[in-house]
Amino acid sequence: EVQLVESGGGLVQAGGSLRLSCAVSGFSGDEYDIGWFRRQAPGKEREAVSCISSSDGDTYYADSVEGRFTISSDNGKNTVYLQMNSLKPEDTAVYFCATCLCQPPYIPWQMKYWGKGTPVTVSS
Repeated sequence: EVQLVESGGGLVQAGGSLRLSCAVSGFSGDEYDIGWFRRQAPGKEREAVSCISSSDGDTYYADSVEGRFTISSDNGKNTVYLQMNSLKPEDTAVYFCATCLCQPPYIPWQMKYWGKGTPVTVSS
């Protein structure tokens, strides 16, 4: 059974940092790429934040987070991280990790399996 479990969300002041973790299980390390997505408000569509390719480590970042967020993976721990620095109130969202296809042109993302999400709140 494929499982993705996010952790690391919380409340932080603007300018602060958080590191999100996505623990994955139930599939081999290079079977799926992993991406981070976020939903900024109930009913709003999830937007792609970042992804990392399992085959070559290539990464993608949305323009809104480029230079502030860093995605990485620890294959030994089957965990993908999202280091979020210089957080802004507009980064407030529920963050999800999901299996996806992390290759240009990136859309469609071909998400298949999702975690339940971890909330991030950035206060001004």
